[in-house]
Formats: sequence, structure tokens, C-alpha cells
Amino acid sequence: MIWDMLKGEFIDVIDWTDDTRDTMVWRFQRHGNAIKYGAKLTVREGQAAVFVHEGQLADVFRPGLYMLETNNMPVMTTLQHWDHLFQSPFKAEVYFVSTRRFQNLKWGTRNPIMLRDPEFGPVRLRAFGTYAIRVSDPGVFLREVVGTDGEVTTDEVQFQIRNVIVARFSNALASSGIPVLDLAASTDQMAEYLRARIAPELAGFGIEMPELFVENVSLPEAVEQALDRRTAMGVVGDLTKYAQFQAAEAMRAAAENPAQGGAMGAAIGAGMGVAMGSQMTAGPWGAIPQQPPVAAAPPPPPPAPETVWHIAENGQTTGPFSRADLGRMVAEGRFQRQTLVWSAGMEGWTAAGDVAALAQLFTIAPPPPPPPPAG
Repeated sequence: MIWDMLKGEFIDVIDWTDDTRDTMVWRFQRHGNAIKYGAKLTVREGQAAVFVHEGQLADVFRPGLYMLETNNMPVMTTLQHWDHLFQSPFKAEVYFVSTRRFQNLKWGTRNPIMLRDPEFGPVRLRAFGTYAIRVSDPGVFLREVVGTDGEVTTDEVQFQIRNVIVARFSNALASSGIPVLDLAASTDQMAEYLRARIAPELAGFGIEMPELFVENVSLPEAVEQALDRRTAMGVVGDLTKYAQFQAAEAMRAAAENPAQGGAMGAAIGAGMGVAMGSQMTAGPWGAIPQQPPVAAAPPPPPPAPETVWHIAENGQTTGPFSRADLGRMVAEGRFQRQTLVWSAGMEGWTAAGDVAALAQLFTIAPPPPPPPPAG
């Protein structure tokens, strides 16, 4: 402990060599915060040194080599009430602030953004990207973000910055009215708009954002699969031609693997070839369909309802009989030309020979001759 105190009294070089890639602020460690008069302060490129005296921000040093004297520490001189040169050590906290660019920081939407697309209706979108930040005002950054923390990394500030980006992006995307399918062409303009929109908010923390990228705006997996199927249908185009193409591919595969196809595969391939040959002709790039497929013939209309007949004999009516029934009765001699018949739509009883629909029965099958006399 005594050696550390003595070492602190004799060290007269104040500097910081950063061997990390994410440290934004580091407090110079000195026993009792004692700094000798005339000590050397080295501030490298990409750094700034901030002196804090009794909790108050004092002088800010940009890159360079400084001898700590009253002539280059105006604020500290005023705070310490130094009216003349001093020789004894003075107390002050020294914070080194990295002013270089911190790149490839990630941002993304944890929850989907709901919006109304002009083509697909209500959709949910997620977005991802990267951004870069750097400290533009070390004094403001120390006052608003660091406080009394001896070391600050990007992990401690990017959470808040990511929330700002997502909130402003959600609002901009929902109000843009850009169709989902056109978002990929507008990511650069959207990123630039966002960067300008959140610049005033970041300036309040002493930070600026030199770049912001929107890398991807994605739909839910189910919607993407539906779009893929829709795209595939657009690529296929004519389904008949696509079926013919698949048949030709199947024939080629069977020809290259005869052991797998066998005789049945060869027969199927031959049948496909004959069917396709009637619709294909040779062209400069192979077989090209020439004739559109023949439309299937419409089904025949249902048969008309059959007419039935009634017979009047000996003051009584019998029936109904179909035309086939009457034909058998003619052959048996039980139905003759003078037999009275009636059917729905007729005005009254009419001899069968006078009805056009039944007259043909008697010409095709004339009545049999009378039986021979008995005995």
C-alpha cells in the first residue's frame, strides 16, 4: 500500500492504451486522484480526456500531448482559484472517452410490427439491421450516461439506442404506405430517414450515429411459403406445358435408369411419348407444343321421360303400358289397330292405328292370322 502511494506520487504520465473493442469510457486510476503540476497528458487519436473536479466537469482535452499547467487548464484554474503558478499536486478525476466509431452493432424487432398492406391486407413484419455510433460530445456523454461509473462499454448503451431505433422504425414503417413487396427497394431511403429522425435524441446523450442499415424486412414463415407457391405458379405458367415437361423429364430419367423403371416404365414412357408426339413439333430448342388440349365433351342430356298408355276394352280401362309392353301385346294378338288407347296430353280415346307413335308397331309386327277352325 505504501509503495502504491509513493508510486502515485512519482508517476507524471497520464494516458490510456485501449486494448478492447467495446470500451467507451475508462477512468484513469491514481491513488487519491493526485496529479502533479507539470504532469504529461497523452491523448491519442480517437480519444478525449475529461477532467472532473469535485464532481464538476472541468477541461476537455482532444488528441495531443499536454503539460498540465495553469495556462492550458482554464476551467480547472478557475475552479481551484489558482491565481499564480502552483507546485503541489492537485486532485482531479480523469476520464478517457473513446471517440472512435463503434461499428456492427445489431438492432432488431423483438415483436412483429402490425400494419395494413394495400395488397395483402393486415400483415406482421420483422426487421433487422446494424448501426454504428461514436461519442460526439465527451462532456455531455460523461454527464448523461457515465456518471461515476469507472468503465462503460457498448453493451451498456446499445440497449437504449436499439429501443429508440425500433420505436421510430415501427412508426415510420406503419405510416409509410409502401407495399410489402416493394420494401426491399426502399430500405436505403428508410434507413436514412431513421438516422435523421433519431439524431436529435442521440445528441442529447452526446452520441451521433454515422450509419444505419436496414438489412432485412421479413414476413411470417407461413406467409413467405404462400408467396413462394404463388411465385412458383407464375414461373410454371401454362400447367399443360408444365405437365408435358414433367412427363418428358420422367421419360429421360427412365431412360437413364432402366433398371429402376423396368418394362412397365418403358411402356408408360412410350405411351407418354405417343400422346405428346401428337401435340409437339420440332423447333430450334426441341419439342414445342403446337396444339392446345381438346376440351372434354359435355355430358349428354338426361333421357326424356317414357310415354305410358291406357287401353279401353269392354267398358273397362287397363294400364298403364309402356310402348314395349304394347309391342309384346301386338305379337300375342292382344292389341290391335282398332283398340282404343289414351295417354296424357291426348284429347280423348283414339284407335291405336291412328296414333303415330303406335302405328309403327303394327307395320313391324302384323297381327297373326285367325286360328284354324276347330275339328
